[in-house]
Amino acid sequence: MFKDDLKDTIAAISTPQGEGGIGIVRLSGEKALTVADKIFVSSEKGKPSGFKSHTVHYGRITDNGKMVDEVLLTVMRGPKSYTRQDIVEINCHGGLLSLRRILDLTVQHGCRLAGPGEFTRRAFLNGRIDLAQAEAVIDLIRAKTASALKVSLGQLEGGLSRRIGKIREGVMEILVILEANIDFPEEDIRGYDAEKISSGLHAAIRQMDILLEGSFGGRILREGLQAVICGKPNVGKSSLLNALLKKERSIVTPVAGTTRDTIEEAVDVRGIPVRLVDTAGILKPRNLIEKKAVKRSRERIASADLVILLFDAGRRIGLRDKELVRELKNRNVIAVINKIDLKAQIDKKEISGFFPRVVELAARTGRNLELLEEAIFDFACRGRALNPEHILLSNLRHIHALRDARGLLEEADRMLRGDSSLELITQDLKDACAYLDNILGKDFSAELLDKIFADFCIGK
Repeated sequence: MFKDDLKDTIAAISTPQGEGGIGIVRLSGEKALTVADKIFVSSEKGKPSGFKSHTVHYGRITDNGKMVDEVLLTVMRGPKSYTRQDIVEINCHGGLLSLRRILDLTVQHGCRLAGPGEFTRRAFLNGRIDLAQAEAVIDLIRAKTASALKVSLGQLEGGLSRRIGKIREGVMEILVILEANIDFPEEDIRGYDAEKISSGLHAAIRQMDILLEGSFGGRILREGLQAVICGKPNVGKSSLLNALLKKERSIVTPVAGTTRDTIEEAVDVRGIPVRLVDTAGILKPRNLIEKKAVKRSRERIASADLVILLFDAGRRIGLRDKELVRELKNRNVIAVINKIDLKAQIDKKEISGFFPRVVELAARTGRNLELLEEAIFDFACRGRALNPEHILLSNLRHIHALRDARGLLEEADRMLRGDSSLELITQDLKDACAYLDNILGKDFSAELLDKIFADFCIGK
């Protein structure tokens, strides 16, 4: 936690640490150009403080007359910059030593080191973006698929903010009408149309429902879907992981119990980021190692969004299979009958009676693998078309705030129909607007900002 002091000039390395073609040191604040004047020697005449905004200049960073690195320096004067302050970006060679020396020089000459996400935090505090857009920045950086990237870009461009703002505007119009009747009551005359007010509340609730309906898919695109592959030993769990990854990640042998620990890998399934977890076979433990492996498998199954339960087509349903079916019958499960290239011994009816989606495939050859990918995609979309071009609610903080606001509007409508006092109704409407304001950052605390921006990388 740190105190916001917008008068400080901050500096940070804005590119990932390690070797690279280029690295960037970013400065923001009222002394950014002054600091640049002290360390940058241009190949042209003049100093950064005299350069025009949004221009790039070739030169050297020096320390007491000795060259530190050959650089390109970019000047962006506020308010037409990311933070609405003066910004200087120094593009140097991407070695860690060069970046560190340049950063140290900026601190020696008047900057302080930036905190996590402090550049974006300043962009928010200076009114360039709202809080929902600021949160979209980190989602953009962490996007794992093209679809997730599109959702983040839509939020960064203000798509969600405009939708929330429109809902808030409708609620405020109703609030103004009702408060006018509290402040200026006419004797024995109702100065508002209750049906019209109720209709306006329902319209706002419908707009909230549209956003909330897409929240599962939006959250999955943002955070990824955790899918655990489980089953008895030697049913082909590791083969299935390799098939979905389209590379050999897990060791596959005919020996049951080859996988002793969980193996995790990320994969893009039709635009859905999926975290696949290959688990040890569920069996009756014969030793301490197997006991720990089975325990860890069950823990991962318990926390999964989706369970992919494997059966061997070449073997009849056994006692252990039946136990797994009973354990998982109330979970989100895709049942997979693997090894269909072998002579069938399994009775599919014993499985389909418990799970609505049963896929038959051969993981070793990839036969019917697309059917499993389709089933995973359908689960993530919850039967709805998942269009990343649309506004999808993806942030858990936003989802909770919108649900709370919706509940208050429903309560206000109930009280309106029950002839409750206008003071109680208007208070619910004010509280609903406060939740919407919290999404946009119109109402925020330093604690909330610290929590949000703590997840950001330093330099953004």
